[in-house]
Amino acid sequence: MAPPVAERGLKSVVWQKIKATVFDDCKKEGEWKIMLLDEFTTKLLASCCKMSDLLEEGITVVENIYKNREPVRQMKALYFITPTSKFLLNYTIWGDGNSVDCFLRDFGSKSENKYKTAYIYFTDFCPDNLFNKIKASCSKSIRRCKEINISFIPHESQVYTLDVPDAFYYCYSPDPGNAKGKDAIMEAMADQIVTVCATLDENPGVRYKSKPLDNASKLAQLVEKKLEDYYKIDEKSLIKGKTHSQLLIIDRGFDPVSTVLHELTFQAMAYDLLPIENDTYKYKTDGKEKEAILEEEDDLWVRIRHRHIAVVLEEIPKLMKEISSTKKATEGKTSLSALTQLMKKMPHFRKQITKQVVHLNLAEDCMNKFKLNIEKLCKTEQSQQGKPLRKDRSAEETFQLSRWTPFIKDIMEDAIDNRLDSKEWPYCSQYPAVWNGSGAVSARQKPRANYLEDRRNGSKLIVFVIGGITYSEMRCAYEVSQAHKSCEVIIGSTHILTPKKLLDDIKMLNKPKDKISFIKDE
Repeated sequence: MAPPVAERGLKSVVWQKIKATVFDDCKKEGEWKIMLLDEFTTKLLASCCKMSDLLEEGITVVENIYKNREPVRQMKALYFITPTSKFLLNYTIWGDGNSVDCFLRDFGSKSENKYKTAYIYFTDFCPDNLFNKIKASCSKSIRRCKEINISFIPHESQVYTLDVPDAFYYCYSPDPGNAKGKDAIMEAMADQIVTVCATLDENPGVRYKSKPLDNASKLAQLVEKKLEDYYKIDEKSLIKGKTHSQLLIIDRGFDPVSTVLHELTFQAMAYDLLPIENDTYKYKTDGKEKEAILEEEDDLWVRIRHRHIAVVLEEIPKLMKEISSTKKATEGKTSLSALTQLMKKMPHFRKQITKQVVHLNLAEDCMNKFKLNIEKLCKTEQSQQGKPLRKDRSAEETFQLSRWTPFIKDIMEDAIDNRLDSKEWPYCSQYPAVWNGSGAVSARQKPRANYLEDRRNGSKLIVFVIGGITYSEMRCAYEVSQAHKSCEVIIGSTHILTPKKLLDDIKMLNKPKDKISFIKDE
């Protein structure tokens, strides 16, 4: 049986790297440690592991580095933190100073140290001034101090984010006074994108969309330079040549339409129409308030999240009826109340049925919102006459209100098939590696044995969109990967958009940055 998606995707890659470079590095049999995290590393760990995984690695308590904590001087502390204040562009309202300053306060003097010793692991490069500050203040208390180069969030098995929604403001605000902020966030994003490539063990050819703005060009040039520097000074001290993969950097302006259209595939529709926060869906069943996490550990969610809502509404009741008929526990039409009784009678099936009940509730909530006022909007949004000249996808259309395909799918397919216009999509490097996305092999290459081997050693198309990506664009990465078995598409952005979030961000563009932080905080 094939492992679940989450166990063979980007999340697994990130967790295995953290395990090898952090936990295995400082692990000692029978020894427990306290772990200190900042907000970014909290999100990073939460995206790829659970508390039970940390317990297996000898972590007994996880603390927020910014909060006041009682000293535990008999225990060692593991610090997993961001090394600079660059993330404070996002998090100015929740912390005082940066993570390094907080660490230094924990080890102010030997008599006042909060912990026995410290193991420090930075998400990425620690500037010399901060490193020297640590060295001068408390070097005797430090057992390890390393950079592990993971400065992004693996959101799904083929989706990552940099978790910098403020990038939208800095990249698109008309205020010329934000130029320094834009330069700083461009540098920070480039550093983070390099850690994505490093985690995937790729040194890709970097290409960018030349229009409509110069954001993609600037960021691509920065990424190319930082990749070159990284692979000259990596941990093996070897220069890594370009791999048979591509990194496409695109400005959000390439397709504004897909950001505001109402989608009718399950995941996109749910996040658009329902108040889902931190992937948590709240619902009522049997008169009780409940919560469910929409995550890839739920194999039913992975199976149906990209399907049209009409298919989902047919499929879930069928699954429920299958269980019911197998045990002859219910007769006739399966209802939520009948399923609740079934769960009480057969605890063995409780977990399975609970998932189905959650997703049926989710689908019904979506449809209630849809019928209220979204259906009319969808009919207007899907006017065929307004479509630009594009690929004929009529054979793919199953439902009348699902005709729009995000432009990014065309770009992914053209990149894999080597059809991108070199003038519109120039390379940053003068001599990029030969692109082998389509799976074609030269006479000097041996054909790969099977699909798994192909994916393990095959090409990757890494996509980065400045200014946010939509759930429909995320779906395209999975669809294109499925259709082109020899090339895996991994898509990422500064953050994830819904139509409402985008419109809210646009409204703020003319406001001073300090006012925006205040508004968001309220």
